[in-house]
Order: sequence, then C-alpha cells, then structure tokens
Amino acid sequence: MEKTLPPNKAGGPLAGLRVLDLTQFLSGPFGTMILADMGAEVIKVEPKSGELARTIPPHFVGDDSAYYLSVNRNKKNVVADLKTPEGVQVVRELALASDIVVENFRPGVLARLGISHAELSRQCPSLIWCSISGFGQDGPCRDWPAYDMVIQALSGGMSLTGEPEGPSVRAGIPLADISAGLYGIIGILGALQERNTTGRGRVVDIAMMDCQVAMLSYQAAYYLHSGHVPGRQGSAHDSVPTYRTFIAGDGLGIAVTANTEKMWQQMARLLGVAELIDDPRFLTNRERLANCAALLPLLEKPFLAKTAQQWMDAFLEASIPAGVVNTLDLALSNAQVLHRDMVMSLEDDAGHQIRVVGNPIKFDGADSTPRQYPPRLGQDTEAVLRNVLGKSPAEIEGLVAKGVVFQAAGPKVI
Repeated sequence: MEKTLPPNKAGGPLAGLRVLDLTQFLSGPFGTMILADMGAEVIKVEPKSGELARTIPPHFVGDDSAYYLSVNRNKKNVVADLKTPEGVQVVRELALASDIVVENFRPGVLARLGISHAELSRQCPSLIWCSISGFGQDGPCRDWPAYDMVIQALSGGMSLTGEPEGPSVRAGIPLADISAGLYGIIGILGALQERNTTGRGRVVDIAMMDCQVAMLSYQAAYYLHSGHVPGRQGSAHDSVPTYRTFIAGDGLGIAVTANTEKMWQQMARLLGVAELIDDPRFLTNRERLANCAALLPLLEKPFLAKTAQQWMDAFLEASIPAGVVNTLDLALSNAQVLHRDMVMSLEDDAGHQIRVVGNPIKFDGADSTPRQYPPRLGQDTEAVLRNVLGKSPAEIEGLVAKGVVFQAAGPKVI
C-alpha cells in the first residue's frame, strides 16, 4: 500500500527550526543563509559595532556593504555584547531556545566566554552545534588564523590554478569559504536526520582546509596513485585534451567538453579537420592525450574562423557541450539564469534595494524562498528577546540601558 505523506509545511522544508547564527564574514553567513532560504528562522547575533563584513568596500547600500548584503538575507538580527556577563547570558538563552547553533570563531573562543556545546547540551541534549573554522577543532594547526586565499594555497588547490607558464593564482570565487558553508549545512542536515531518531544533537566540526582537500577529488587520487605532482591546469584537463577552452575569432574563449569518441569525431568534422579522426596519433583519447602537443595546434587554428557564439551554437546543435566564457554581466543576464530566478531583488522598509544571486535549491510546487532584505544592525533585538526568550519590556529596557543589547531605531521587520 502506498504511504500517504503529510503536506509540506508552508514557508519551506525547514520551517519550524530555529538557528542561532554566531558567524561573520562569509563561510558561516553563507551557510546560515541556505538554512534561512529553506524556511528556518535564523537569528544572527552581532556586536554593537556590527560584524566587519558590513564595512567591506567598495560597494554600499546605505550603511551596509554589498558583501554583507549578499549572504545575510532572510535573517533576524540581535545585538548583544559578549564582553559582558549579561550579554553572554542572552546568547546562552538564545542557544537553548534554538535547534541549531552555527559559529565560526577560532576554536575555543566561545568556550572561554562561557558558551559551549558541552555545557549547553547538558540542558538541551537535542541541540546541534556546527563549528566552522580554518583547520578544525583539533590538530597541530587548529589555532592558525585562516582566510579563503590562505586555505586555497595550503590545500594545494591554488597550485593547480593558473596557466602552466605563469604563477599560481587563487580562484576568482571564494571556494574555501563557500565550500565550508556548504559542507556545514550538509553536516547539519545529517545531524537533524539522526536527531529525528535519537532525540540527541551532534557537534558538526567543519574545517575549511578539510573541505578544500576533499575538493581536490580526482587530482588527489591521481597523485596518490602515481606520485606525479600535477601543475597548473590553465583551461585544460589532465585526462581529456578536447576538454578545454579555445580562443575564437572574436578573441573570446569557448569552453568545449568533447569527452567521448562520438563528440571528438563530431568536433573534428565541425572544425573541418575530419582527417584527424583516422590519424593513428589521435585514434582514441589515450593516443590524443599522449600526442596532445601535436593535436592542439591543429584544433586551435580552425577556431579563429568564427566567433565564440557561432561556435557555441554549432557545437550545441551537434550535442557537444560548449559555452562562451561569459563575463559576469553576460552570465547574470543569461536567459536561463533569469528564468531560474537566480537574480533576486530585495528591498527593505526604508527603500534600500539590492540585487543578489538567488537560491539554487528548487523544490516542486510554488517557490517558497523568502525574500527578506538583510537585517539592519539590531533591528530585531527587542522582538527576539520578547518573543523567543519571553523577556518583559522592563527587562529589555534594563538590558538596553546597561548597553548589554542594542535595539535599532526606525522600521523593523518582525
């Protein structure tokens, strides 16, 4: 008999879950935004001065940087001073009222302040705690400071990036930060599933370094198997010589991934070099790879006869995956990107507006992704203390008067 499932809750699959967000900059905020996009109530705690990401130049909307606004939508905001015992107590109470805590302080910092999973879990065994750090909560490097580029360098990923004749460069997107946020959410969702069975939470320990090493994937396997240290990859592939970027007649790059025999033969015909198909040097991918230095000039010259877009159209018609190397203005105006709602417009009550990238996780049915503008500093302090912690107006006023918490003036989203 077919099992009857209850209807999805309104507001997303994580509606009803509360997340305490003690993160800043990028890895943690990116991860908690994913939870918020899926309907969780995310309460972000900041110091009165605000997290430093709010001040990162060069682009601002009002007082807040575009950097901050890009990863903090759909959250509430509370300001609490963790340098005061009362501020620490407020955060402890918020943690105990939450399902999940996410933090990206250096290992041990929160525990020294009096906020730790070990202590809180005694009162709330179901609490899930996710720590994101550069190197993890243990090991000889756990106390090293780390940012995205440092991890890209130390993990080996940067050594693979750049043209073979040039220096290593960092990836143009913050891979170490973003991947740590993603792996953090994967761990949290796993812990939530286990909690459904056991009733107990877990500590999820995410190291940016671990995530980047994991993303070395087959390159790491190649080295571990062969002992050969790969160099900078440029726009090529270590295994498939026809999986690379070529320069078209208009000077733009066209990425082609002809990685099967059928695709290779179609590619040779499209380029007008069908005679290469029966050339003994290029009969199979193994031969083509071994004779790559001879093959590439024979392929590069024909590409100069047409524009990148013309080649892309021809390759797609022949069922060969290909794409123009778009600049961001072209990518973010692409018809498919816009159709998939991957450019999202946000506006707050004060009239501030910003466009950011959208939520890539699509569920069936009507889109339930909330579109709340990233919170102003302290905009929800009073509402959260009242509605979540049950504090009276007098108690809240007392905390505000002591400088323990801060409530922003003006319109607020509750």
